[in-house]
Amino acid sequence: MKQISFIFALVCLIGHTIAQNKISGFVTTQDQTPLFGALISIPELNKSTISDSKGYYEINNIPNGSLKIQVSFLGFATYIETLISEGTPIKHNITLSQTAIAVEEIVVSGGYLKTQHDNAVKIELLKMDPLTQLATPNVSELLTSIPGVDMISKGNGVAKPVIRGLSMNDILILNNGVRNENYQYSSHHPLGLDEFGIEDVEVIKGPASLIYGSDAIGGVVNFIKEKPAPVGAILGDYNVQLFSNSLGINQSLGIKGAGKHIFGGVRFGHKNHADYLQGGGAFVPNTRFNEYSLKSNIGFTGKMGVFKLYYDYIQENLGLAEDEAVESITERGWIPQIWYQKFNTHLLSSQNKLFLGKSILDVNAALQQTELMHAEEAEEVEIEMQLRTITYEIKLKLPSSQKSDYILGFQGFNQRNLNINDREVQLLPNATTSNYSVFGLFQRTFFKKLSLQAGIRYDWRRMVIQSVGIPSDTNSYRPSLNKYFSSFSGSFGATYHLNNRLLIRSNVASAYRTPNLAELTSRGQHELRFEIGNAYLEPEQSLEGDISMHYHIDNLSIDVAAFYNQINDFIYIAPTGTTTADGIGIYRYFQNDSYLYGGETGFHFHPRHYKWLCLEGTYAMVIGKQVNGDYLPFIPAHKIKIEVRFENEQLWRFHDVFAAINNQTVLAQNRPAPEEDATKGYSLIDFSFGGQFKARNQRITVVFSINNILDTKYIDHLSTLKEVNLFNPGRNFALTLKVPFAGKVDGR
Repeated sequence: MKQISFIFALVCLIGHTIAQNKISGFVTTQDQTPLFGALISIPELNKSTISDSKGYYEINNIPNGSLKIQVSFLGFATYIETLISEGTPIKHNITLSQTAIAVEEIVVSGGYLKTQHDNAVKIELLKMDPLTQLATPNVSELLTSIPGVDMISKGNGVAKPVIRGLSMNDILILNNGVRNENYQYSSHHPLGLDEFGIEDVEVIKGPASLIYGSDAIGGVVNFIKEKPAPVGAILGDYNVQLFSNSLGINQSLGIKGAGKHIFGGVRFGHKNHADYLQGGGAFVPNTRFNEYSLKSNIGFTGKMGVFKLYYDYIQENLGLAEDEAVESITERGWIPQIWYQKFNTHLLSSQNKLFLGKSILDVNAALQQTELMHAEEAEEVEIEMQLRTITYEIKLKLPSSQKSDYILGFQGFNQRNLNINDREVQLLPNATTSNYSVFGLFQRTFFKKLSLQAGIRYDWRRMVIQSVGIPSDTNSYRPSLNKYFSSFSGSFGATYHLNNRLLIRSNVASAYRTPNLAELTSRGQHELRFEIGNAYLEPEQSLEGDISMHYHIDNLSIDVAAFYNQINDFIYIAPTGTTTADGIGIYRYFQNDSYLYGGETGFHFHPRHYKWLCLEGTYAMVIGKQVNGDYLPFIPAHKIKIEVRFENEQLWRFHDVFAAINNQTVLAQNRPAPEEDATKGYSLIDFSFGGQFKARNQRITVVFSINNILDTKYIDHLSTLKEVNLFNPGRNFALTLKVPFAGKVDGR
C-alpha cells in the first residue's frame, strides 16, 4: 500500500512540474455572437470546460501529440476537430453552425477515438437524456429505441438486449469498456447494469470479435460513464422517476468535481418495484424487484497521461414469475420472498492512458466478482455460485496523423466459477477459464473521402472443468473436462464520403464464440426446465457482410442498412419433448449451421417552415434460420416506430419544452422455432411532455409520460412470460424529475 501511495504521489509531482501546454480560443455563432455555456472537451484527457460570457475557453496541461477537441451546444451541430500539440500554446477559435439535427458524435467502442462518420464500423449512440428517453424501470428497454435492437424480458427486472436477432452469449456487454461478467448465459438473468451515472450507450450492430474477442459475435453494447466535471466545478444532481403501473421508483444521487489535475465523483442508485399490471389490469405475480447501486471514481490528469480508478457495486433482488410463484402469490408486493434470485456484483477497474511522445499507451485492468443465489423459499437456497474475473489489456496507438491510425494490442482474462456454501444443486461445476489474445488494427484515409479499416486477431482459450458427483450416479455425474480453443478473426471495412451530405459504409467481418461453461456442462433444474449441456460443442464461426448509407442536411437525415450473417455451428438451447420423473421439461444445447439477414432504415425530419415540429420513423427486420429450414429461437418480429414531436425553446417560464406522441407497430411473428409459439402483432401508443424551468439559477427537468395509453393486452415474442401465459405491462403513468446543483472548486 505504501508503494502505491508513493507512486501516485510521484505521478502527481511530475504532473505539476512539467511545463504546461494549453488550448484556448473563442466559441461563436456564424454571425460572430459569443456562445456562453458551450461545453468544450478533450475526450482523450477526460477534461472539459465551459465557455464564459464572451465565449472564451481555456484548457491547460495538454500533452504533445494528436488530440481531438469536441464542442457541444444545444441547437448547434457538434464541432469535432483534430489538433496537433507540439509544446506551444494553441489558439483555436471555433464557429458553431445551427442545426435541427445532431449529425454525429465522437465514439470510442470501435477501437479508435473517431466520429461516427469516420468509423468503418457503424456505431449507434444513445444519449441518456430524460428529455428524449422513454421512462422505463429497466435500462434494456431504453436500448430498444435504436432500430435493430430489441430485448428478451421476464418482467421489468429481468431484461437483456437483442441485436439483429442475437442475444445473451452472442452479445458482449461492456461497463465503460470492461467486459461485464455476471452469468449472462441465461434469459432468466438480468443485465447486471443500470442507467445511473451513464451518459451515453454505444451499440455496435454486428461482429466485433476483432476488438473484443469471443462473445462479440453479434454485437457490443458499451455503457459509457458520465464525463468528469469541468475544471474548477462541482456538479451534482438528484434524479427520480415514479411509475404507476408497478408502484415503483427509480432514483439516484450523484456529485462530482474536478480541479486542475484531480477529478472524481460518487453516485448512489436505488430501484424498487412491485408486481406490474398487465394489459387489462391484472397483476403479474412475482415480477417485483429491488436494486441498490454505488458507483465511484477518482482520477488524475497531467501532461504525462490520464489515470482513472473506478469502483462499481450493484445488488439485485429479483422475483421470478414461475408457475409455483404465480399460483402461490395472491397479493401484490415489493419484496421477493419465494422463487427469487439475488446478484451481488463488485467491479474495481483501473484505466490508464500514457502519452509517449507521439504514441499513446493504454494500460487497463479490472477485477470483477459476482455472487449468484437462487431460492424457492427464503430458507431454501438451491444454487449459490461465485464468479471471479480478472481482465487486462495493453493497447499501443502508434504515431498517427489526421489520415492514419495504427493500433497493436494484447488482451486477456482469467475467470473462476466456484460453488459455495455446499448447496443442493450444482448447476455449473467449479471451473477456471484463461483467455489470451493479440490483435492489430489500422485505418487510413485516402483523397479525404475514402477511409479503409482492417485488422486481424488471434485468441487462445483453455477451460479446466472439475467433475461433479460420482461415476456410479449416472443421473447427476459430470466428468472433468480440459478444453482448448483457438481462433483467428478479422475485418475489412470502408467508408466513402461522396460529399458532405452522403456517405456509404460497408464492412466484412469474421467472428467466433467459444461455448461457455453452461453450454458445455449444465445439468440440473434451472427455474422450470431441466438443462443438460453438451461437452462436444464446437466454437461458433461467423462471417457477416453489411452495407449502410447515411444522408443528411441541416433538417433531414436518412439511414439505410442491410446485413447477412452466416454462423457455422450456431449454439442454441431447445426442448427435447421429454420430461424428468418430476414432470420438468428437459432442454439440451444443440448446434447447427445457421444464418440471419435483415436490415434497418430510419429518418429524422424537421420541416423548415415548422421548426417546432419533428418527425422520426424507423423500420427494422431480421430473419434467422437454420440450414435445415427450421427457424431460430428468440428472433424479434418486424417493427415500425413513428414519433411526432413538438418542440419550443421557451414557453412561459419553461425552456426546451416538448410534447411527443410515439407509435410502435409490431408485426406478427409467424416464423417460430420448433417448440416455440407464434405471436400476434400489436400496436402501442405512448405520450410524453416536459421541459425545464429555472429555480435559483438551476434548470430543473420535469417530464410526464403515459406508456401504452390504450392499455393494450399483448405478448411480445421475446417475453419469456408467455411460457406461463402472462402479458406485457399495461398502461403506465410516469413522472421524471432531475434536480441539478453546482458549486466551484479551486482549479489550480
